[in-house]
Amino acid sequence: MRELECFLVLAEELHFGRAGERLYVSQSRVSQLLRSLETRIGARLVERTSRRVALTPLGSRFLGQLRPAYGLLGDAVDEARAAARCVAGRLRLGFLGSANHRMTAALGLFHARHPQVETDIVEITMADPFGPLRRGEVDAAVVLLPVAEADLVVGPGFEEQPWTLAVSVHHPLARRGTLDAEDLADCPLIAAAPPAPGYWRDHQAPPRTPGGRTVARGPAVATLQEGLANAAAGRGGMLLCRPTAEAHARADIVFVPVGGLPLSELALVTVRGSHSALLRAFAKTVVDSAHPLTAAPSAKPPPSRRAMSTYSRITGVE
Repeated sequence: MRELECFLVLAEELHFGRAGERLYVSQSRVSQLLRSLETRIGARLVERTSRRVALTPLGSRFLGQLRPAYGLLGDAVDEARAAARCVAGRLRLGFLGSANHRMTAALGLFHARHPQVETDIVEITMADPFGPLRRGEVDAAVVLLPVAEADLVVGPGFEEQPWTLAVSVHHPLARRGTLDAEDLADCPLIAAAPPAPGYWRDHQAPPRTPGGRTVARGPAVATLQEGLANAAAGRGGMLLCRPTAEAHARADIVFVPVGGLPLSELALVTVRGSHSALLRAFAKTVVDSAHPLTAAPSAKPPPSRRAMSTYSRITGVE
């Protein structure tokens, strides 16, 4: 391809030095590429003297056949690249618990960048956080970590958040300003029901405190609202990240901050192998939404000294 590019440019310029400038290579490199092409063909394509450069009769015929074919090749690659960059269609995004401000900020930025994309927001239950992805009901999901599933890929994360314990206003712990992780041994913890993986359920309702004290297991629930209802009824406490707690404030529940636990973090999760321009664009938006100063469209870069060569358009190599 580089040899053909060199021949086309040399045929237009009929000057080795100017051809080298257009190709961003030395004059000797132009000569080397031409010799390689002529060796491949088995005949001279260019006559070069001290006074002028001209095409041989074979070179002229070759140029007539090559130019349209090479142009079609470049057009085909350009069309494929444009299709790959096009972000359109429908994004089905699942979320767990509540769509917090980081998720809504990412969605807002995504819609501003790609207004032609339609977005469906689907709530995922605590009892089945990964099932909608595997069944193809959503394209991506914002799920609480950890995610240790061989068929799923964890993408960019949202900010880490401290935990709070949701308990009835009548629970003894409700009168505390803050709690330590060791205090969880004094309150059964409401947990997600199967088929959510055991390790994932234990992260939200640890069976032991960091000091080794046993934590009783409260009711198993399928949804966040079921968990809150059980907490309000005094059947146990439920660990929630702070934004989820703030979004679900109610008169019959107190949310008490809990220290001493690993922070809670949500992340974008997709099915392994599900690569698309749309998913890549949303993942990038999640990252950019965490840095508002860099999320705005960048200024148009200054134009290059001359247009990219056909070879560079096709191969992507300068």
